[in-house]
Amino acid sequence: MERLTAGRLAFYGLVTLVFAFVVLPLVVIVWAAFFADKILTFPPSGYTLSWFVRAWGLSDFAQGFMMSLKVGLVATCFSLLLGVPAALAIERYPFPGREVVRQVLVSPLYVPAIVAGAAVYIYYIQLEILSEVQFAATFPGLVIAHSMIALPWTMRLVCASLVTANTNSEEAARSLGAGPVQTFFLVTLPIIRPGIIAAAMFSFIASFSDLEKSLFLVGPGKLTLPIAIVNYVEWNLDSTIAAVATVQIAIIGAALLLSDRYVKLGKAF
Repeated sequence: MERLTAGRLAFYGLVTLVFAFVVLPLVVIVWAAFFADKILTFPPSGYTLSWFVRAWGLSDFAQGFMMSLKVGLVATCFSLLLGVPAALAIERYPFPGREVVRQVLVSPLYVPAIVAGAAVYIYYIQLEILSEVQFAATFPGLVIAHSMIALPWTMRLVCASLVTANTNSEEAARSLGAGPVQTFFLVTLPIIRPGIIAAAMFSFIASFSDLEKSLFLVGPGKLTLPIAIVNYVEWNLDSTIAAVATVQIAIIGAALLLSDRYVKLGKAF
């Protein structure tokens, strides 16, 4: 019993350390967003909300936020339109080369982000030389690249939902005369809805917070929020960045909590 108690205490201690390692940096960022000092110093001399007002007043941050929001939403929609049918085909309809297709669709996760960004940029330039159609430094080109970021998340989460879903309802629907399309929309889709919502959330977060691919593909005057943050940090060291990061944390956290309230994201895993 003493060994069991000691082991349990050691386990709880390890979990607490891991939890603190993950959460404390976020706490420090949120805390620093309210520092009154013009240069980040510890401990702060006072607290203020002025950095949030300043952040929104800077055009790069406001425009970058709107650009990241638009790109993230469109890229998420494309990833769902491509990823959900692909996951359904892979998990429900065996065909030659199925595993190869699966690995190709999730392969963007295996490539370092900065390498992938450079590769996409070079590909766009070569494509422009051959077809005279510009993709680099354009909104469509940025959306395509961000869809590549989002697609692996959609594939993994929707495939996981399909694997864990009970197929008896689908088989019963088909035996009663329902076609593949009817079965998907009336039976399969409600079952895997938590997985689709989770895929949408994680796809949007991956796109919204991406820096590496955007760094190569944005056009003049069209910055995403992560690039605006990097540009600001290069010449400034105040709490404006912490204020922007705090807003990001709040938006993403609120979206996850709201989604979990209605669709229970835990069911997707």
